[in-house]
Amino acid sequence: MPTPEANPKTAKTPESAPNLYETDFYAWVQEQATLLHSQQWNHIDLPNLIEEIGSLGRQQRQELRNRLSVLMGHLLKWEYQPQYRSRSWLATLRIQRRDTLRLLKDNPSLQPDLDDALQEAYENAKDLAMGDTDLPEQTFPLGCPYHLSEILGDRFYPGEPSELVGNSKR
Repeated sequence: MPTPEANPKTAKTPESAPNLYETDFYAWVQEQATLLHSQQWNHIDLPNLIEEIGSLGRQQRQELRNRLSVLMGHLLKWEYQPQYRSRSWLATLRIQRRDTLRLLKDNPSLQPDLDDALQEAYENAKDLAMGDTDLPEQTFPLGCPYHLSEILGDRFYPGEPSELVGNSKR
């Protein structure tokens, strides 16, 4: 595979690179990738590149919290409003479980953050469940009522058994 050439029309010196970073982020990313690949170290926008690499890790932690929030919100709805269970809720639970497990597999260093992420996500999950069900806050436990293995387990559906999943387990 040939080494990409830096485009002389868009190549930026370190002084002008922040301008491209601020005006066209995608073009900045492409340019930085080309400069890295061609080892043009003096032209790399190092301060912004360092910032962006750091933000990638924060984005992965945020994605973990978001997925857990949606997943637990649906588990709460499943448990506290069994009369409204649907294939849509079931699909959301399955998709969020798979995507959360895939995120953890792809980013094993997120494992130590799981307990904190779970607690933070539960607050959002309660808000989601309250908003979708119109049930009062005191309906839901103060702390997360589910173990992580249950939340991520493909056979756990809290509350009354459901025909949608066969034998749900608590």
